[in-house]
Amino acid sequence: MYICPPKFRIMKQYKHIFFDLDHTLYDFDQSTHDTFLDLYKKYDLAGKGVKPFEDFFKDYKKINAEFWERYRKDEVKKEFLNVERFHVTFMKYGLNDRLFAEKFANEYLAGAPLKRTLFPGAIEVLDYLKDKYPLHIITNGFKEVQKTKLKANDLEKYFKTVTVSEEVGVRKPSPQVFIYAMNKAGAIPENSIMIGDSLEVDIEGAKNTGMDQIFFNYKNVPHNGEATYTIVELKEIRDIL
Repeated sequence: MYICPPKFRIMKQYKHIFFDLDHTLYDFDQSTHDTFLDLYKKYDLAGKGVKPFEDFFKDYKKINAEFWERYRKDEVKKEFLNVERFHVTFMKYGLNDRLFAEKFANEYLAGAPLKRTLFPGAIEVLDYLKDKYPLHIITNGFKEVQKTKLKANDLEKYFKTVTVSEEVGVRKPSPQVFIYAMNKAGAIPENSIMIGDSLEVDIEGAKNTGMDQIFFNYKNVPHNGEATYTIVELKEIRDIL
């Protein structure tokens, strides 16, 4: 864990803790992988020429990231993204059937949030924090999916407020999302800290609203970004808060 030396920062008494959800508390990649594998077998996609599975999954992740970037820029709508990311992936394997892509998309959205794939240490850290601070969620994604995910993983009980960017009308890293979430929580930037895995989306977004930040660098990748704190395991949060 990297923590800025005390002489370079002002120690604060935080009153509100904000968490990102996907890739921070919830292992989104594992959930997606497991759900894809279930559907891959269910629809015998190998028999339809969509193989090998790991190549198919890798192609989807790349295409999905491109569509989400367009969605964040308001270039595409939610409904279009939801189906087209699958349709485009299937077309790479010669399967040009948008109705099937829509069916696959709907089953994915229904099944993935039910997977119990929290990061190691997530529950232990939340149990440690819950009686010390009001805890909150700020997450991008689809509202109905994120709420299902929280319920299926028994996370609802930990959080006073949940802000899904869809309800704000813009997405992280827009400062509007963080301001909306703080207003909802009765918090101010000076007594709030944001915990997330994305330097661009979580850390810069929080920084631009005056919040301190904890960068969860769970892949331990080299970077040039700056955050108030950096951790590689969730349990390290206990050394900070």
